[in-house]
Amino acid sequence: MRKLLMILGIVALATACKEKSPKSTTMKQENREGKKVVVYQVFTRLFGNTNTTNKPWGTIEENGVGKFNDFTDEALESIKELGVTHIWYTGVPHHAVIRDYIKYGISNDDPDVVKGRAGSPYAVKDYYQVDPDMAEDPAKRMAEFEALIERTHAHGLKAIIDIVPNHVARKYVGLNNPEGVTDFGTGDDTTLAYAKNNNFYYIPGEDFEVPDWENGYEPLGGEKRATADHKFTESPAKWTGNGSRSAKPGFHDWYETVKVNYGVGPDGHKDFPELPSGYGHEDYTKHFGFWKDKDLPSSWYKFRDIALFWLEKGVDGFRFDMAEMVPVEFWSFMNSSIKMKNPDAFILAEVYNPSLYRDYIFKGKMDYLYDKVELYDTIKHIMQGHGSTDHLAPIIESQRDIEENMLHFLENHDEQRIASPDFAGAAVKGKPAMVVSATMTTSPIMIYFGQEVGEPAKEDGGFGDPTRTSIFDYVGVPTHQRWMNGGKFDGGQSTDEERELRDFYERLLSFTKNSEALTGEYKDIHAHNRHTTEWYNDKVYSFVRWKNDEKLIIISNFDAQDTFGFELQIPHDVIEAWHLSDGEYKVEDVLYHHFAGTVRVINGLGKIRIDIKPLESFILKIKK
Repeated sequence: MRKLLMILGIVALATACKEKSPKSTTMKQENREGKKVVVYQVFTRLFGNTNTTNKPWGTIEENGVGKFNDFTDEALESIKELGVTHIWYTGVPHHAVIRDYIKYGISNDDPDVVKGRAGSPYAVKDYYQVDPDMAEDPAKRMAEFEALIERTHAHGLKAIIDIVPNHVARKYVGLNNPEGVTDFGTGDDTTLAYAKNNNFYYIPGEDFEVPDWENGYEPLGGEKRATADHKFTESPAKWTGNGSRSAKPGFHDWYETVKVNYGVGPDGHKDFPELPSGYGHEDYTKHFGFWKDKDLPSSWYKFRDIALFWLEKGVDGFRFDMAEMVPVEFWSFMNSSIKMKNPDAFILAEVYNPSLYRDYIFKGKMDYLYDKVELYDTIKHIMQGHGSTDHLAPIIESQRDIEENMLHFLENHDEQRIASPDFAGAAVKGKPAMVVSATMTTSPIMIYFGQEVGEPAKEDGGFGDPTRTSIFDYVGVPTHQRWMNGGKFDGGQSTDEERELRDFYERLLSFTKNSEALTGEYKDIHAHNRHTTEWYNDKVYSFVRWKNDEKLIIISNFDAQDTFGFELQIPHDVIEAWHLSDGEYKVEDVLYHHFAGTVRVINGLGKIRIDIKPLESFILKIKK
């Protein structure tokens, strides 16, 4: 798991002095639009691929590849019908690839420093261009991407792309730089291990060596090619993307990338100012003003200019890869610059260390962070049948000051598919977890393409392992391909189970996007019922949400085998907050409308009879 290997090694670079958490000063989309954000992450290269061959290490000709143009009006409308507000187009910037595009003026890449045949989207080789694999005409690839952004907007959706600030491809060649922009590393003093304005860290006097391959691995699956010779020229060697300072990184290092220098010396000293005490309380305009007259490291300006370039192209926001490996002060500079250009820009960051969450939200001006280490890891354990729902409410309580900033998900390109045997083994086990993740806070919810039809990721693409849809290989995504139905996007080839699952996601996400209560108050009632309600146990979970006239009781059963029956209690403080007097109040499930019941309030305590089947959830709305 490449993301978690580096947490201990990066804290020294990322940590800034802690402050008491201020009230958030970021500008949330759900607050502006009166609804929650629903993000649909799509691996752009795979989405439109209809080829079902799936040969390990297969070429484009053998296994196919998706294109920007595959996001047709039908495709985008299908995504919107799920209840989606934002599409995260993953893997758009031009990264190192094996395919020969020399006739388009693109330099070839060395297989010894490219992972898989298709290459990692997180080894970017030209930040001012898009991946040629995804263009019908590689010579017009930027125009095709711009047209995709226009189509996305025409369907009322917003577009997000990745920026990978911590590292770039081992061979970075910017062929499309705007006037005045130089490549990363141009002008670096390579005789020094570190200098403030060097873009990279160096190992003077040593040449780069390709790692020793392990477990029978060979580039291109062993295909004989002159360039796959276990050699790559880089003199002097640079630090590797995950921070390895060895001229010969290990096989499990991010050997295909080099680490970017943000003015943090090898000893941890910083060649830039730190934010004044209490600056997390200030809004982005103050942060922007703070940095205006400062002499900052070269890499800061390069990445700021990259972000502003994509905003000019119409992109609505960014997901920042491994943001915690970059100092928080840079993010104050970067994100305040983005917000000055577009105050509504959506900013999502990958930060895995909970002790850093508040620094990156308040000082770094991030809108949202992955809630991976706390909520996702906990709920995954529950889905696998080992964990207890008793552990959920404490997470929300501990995040009370930042709950709106913690994006929830059950799948993404780094994680195992729910239906894979190493996760839950069945997509339906994601249903209660999805209801809880989508409704328990005001934060955005994200799903990964294919999740809504139960993709198990069984394919061996070559470099990528089954259980995760490969981001390194040319592969197809079978359940998604069946939903695509040759471009109709109507589920014409889907199984009954796949269509039923997508219907569940559409019902849930559409409600999530439009519910007023889900932007309002939250109260756990699980702990109360665990102590007072017979037959209520730690395989079910319940809470309430409300705002104005919309009052919701949400309950999910994570058990895959047993039905549970009990009289759920609504505690006195909730009844009081809801201004309900003693009496009876009708409720109806808003997902399937299969459940209708009555909340009886006696002496200020609410009670309702619940019989909940395996993996079932109810979102009960009190009728006016």
